[in-house]
Amino acid sequence: MAKDVNAPKVGDEAPDFALKSHLDSEVKLSDFRGKKNVVMAFYPLAFTPV
Repeated sequence: MAKDVNAPKVGDEAPDFALKSHLDSEVKLSDFRGKKNVVMAFYPLAFTPV
């Protein structure tokens, strides 16, 4: 298995990204930097008919 050299390591700052909110506005991770704690959870296949 190849190791991803770009993968963040424990303690690294998360890379910035943007997503659409439920109100259809763009929200960036960096919008919260220094203001709030952010918890990210990824659920593979959570919104698929599998």
